[in-house]
Amino acid sequence: MSNPPPTPPRCLVTGATGYIGGRLVPELLARGHAVRCLVRDPGRLRDQPWRARVETAVGDVTRPATLTGAFDGVDVAYYLVHSLGTGPSFEATDREAAHAFGAAAAAAGVSRIVYLGGLVPDGVDESGLSPHLRSRAEVGGILRASGVPTAELRAAVIIGSGSASFEILRHLTERLPAMVTPRWVATRIQPIAVRDVLRYLAGAALLPPSVNRTFDIGGPDVLTYREMMRRYARIAGLRRRVIFPVPVLTPGLSSHWVGLVTPVPGSIARPLVESLRHEVVCGEHDLARWVPDPPEGLTGFDRAVALALRRIKDADVATRWSSASLPGAPSDPLPTDPDWAGGSLYQDLRERTVAAAPADVWRVVEGIGGDNGWYSLPLAWALRGLLDRLAGGVGLRRGRRDPARLRVGDSLDFWRVEEIEPGRLLRLRAEMRLPGLAWLELSVTPDGDHGTRYRQRALFHPHGLAGHAYWWSVAPFHSAVFGRMARNVTERARRAG
Repeated sequence: MSNPPPTPPRCLVTGATGYIGGRLVPELLARGHAVRCLVRDPGRLRDQPWRARVETAVGDVTRPATLTGAFDGVDVAYYLVHSLGTGPSFEATDREAAHAFGAAAAAAGVSRIVYLGGLVPDGVDESGLSPHLRSRAEVGGILRASGVPTAELRAAVIIGSGSASFEILRHLTERLPAMVTPRWVATRIQPIAVRDVLRYLAGAALLPPSVNRTFDIGGPDVLTYREMMRRYARIAGLRRRVIFPVPVLTPGLSSHWVGLVTPVPGSIARPLVESLRHEVVCGEHDLARWVPDPPEGLTGFDRAVALALRRIKDADVATRWSSASLPGAPSDPLPTDPDWAGGSLYQDLRERTVAAAPADVWRVVEGIGGDNGWYSLPLAWALRGLLDRLAGGVGLRRGRRDPARLRVGDSLDFWRVEEIEPGRLLRLRAEMRLPGLAWLELSVTPDGDHGTRYRQRALFHPHGLAGHAYWWSVAPFHSAVFGRMARNVTERARRAG
C-alpha cells in the first residue's frame, strides 16, 4: 500500500499587500497550502480575488507584541517585508523587525522561514555594499540565526509589472530616447522573471529541516543595464535608445535624476539605483537540487519583459489582442500595486446621471458613429479623420456595418469594437495613427428607479516620449470634445425616453 501524500505545510505570509507577497499567496493556494496573511490593515486585502480563501492576522513586524498568535499552527513563515522608502533609518527598522519576526517564529515552533533578499556581489565586504543591499543581507543573517531553519533567496532585478526595479527600467527607457547615463549602465546584472521567483519561493516551503542557508536565484541571461534598456526598447517597439555613459554622474547624483524622470518615489528609487554600482551575478544554482528548473527552462529576459508588457494597470484592457490567453499571470499588474506601477495610462473620465431608462441610453450609445456622428463638434471629428488619412490611417471613411447594432470586431469609423455587453458596456479600440494605444469606453448602469448612470472613459497608453507629448498636446481639447459628447449622449437619451 502506498503512503498518502504529505499534507502541504500551513503558511504565514507577511507582505501580502506588497508586490511579491500579493502574487505569492495565489501560488501557494494553487499548491494546496493553507495560508494566513499577516497585515497591519486588513482593508488593504479587500481587492484581492483570493481574499476569502485566506485567514487574516492583524499585526506589525515592527511591534513584537502584535505578533502573538499570528504564528499559531504555522509550519512555514514567509518574510517578504522591508522598510525601503520609509526614510534614512530603514536599516534600523529592518533590523528590529527581523529580530522580532525570528523570535516569534521560534517561540511558536515554526519549522521554516523563507526570506527573499537581495543578490550580494562576490568579494565585496559588507561595509562596501549599498545601504539597501547591506540591510537585506543583515536581515537574512538575523533570520538564519533565529533558531528556525531559514532559506534566504537572493535575487537581483525582478522582471514583472509592479516590480520597483522593473518600473525604473520601463520609465527610463520609454521616456528617454537619448540619455546621458552614469557608469553603472555597464554593470552586469542577472535579472529574473517574477514567475520564477514565485516558483522558487513556493518550492522552498518543502526544503528539508537541515537547510539553513542562502541561495542565489537568477534567470538565464546576464546583461548590462545598457543592454537591458536597449532590449526593452526593442520588445516594446521603441526606437533604439542612444546611451552615453559619463563618469561624473555618481550613483547618488544619478538616483536623483532617476527620481525626476520616473514616477517611482525617490525614497524607493534612490536606494535601488545606488545598488546598481555592484555587479550582481549568481555564484551558484544550488536551489535547483530541491526545486528543479521547469522542463522548458527558466524564463529569459526578453520573454519576461514581453509578459510584463501584456497588460496595462487600472484598465480592463489588454495591450495586445492575444493577451487574453494568459489571464492573471504573475507578470500582470494588480489593483493593489502602487499608482506608479503598471505602465503609464492616461484617462479622461466623464460621468452623468440622466432621467431616462437604461435601455434608452444604451440605444444612443450603440448608435454612435457612422452617419449618427459622435455627438459632439462634428467639425473637430471630421478634422481628426482628415489628419488621420493624411498620416496614412483609415480616417472616418469606414462608417459602420449596421446603423443600430454593433458586434465585437465591427469597424466603426477609425475605431473597432473590442468588447460589447448589450445594454451595459461598449469598448472601442482606436485604429487611427497614434503614438500609443487608445480606447473609448462607454457604460450604462441603472441609478435608482427612474435614472441611469452614463460613464464615458477615454484611455491612452503612450508609446515612448512622443506618446506622452501627444496626450498633453490634445488634453486641452478634451473638455470640449468629450465633455460635450457626454452631455449630448445623455440629453438625446432623455429626449428619446
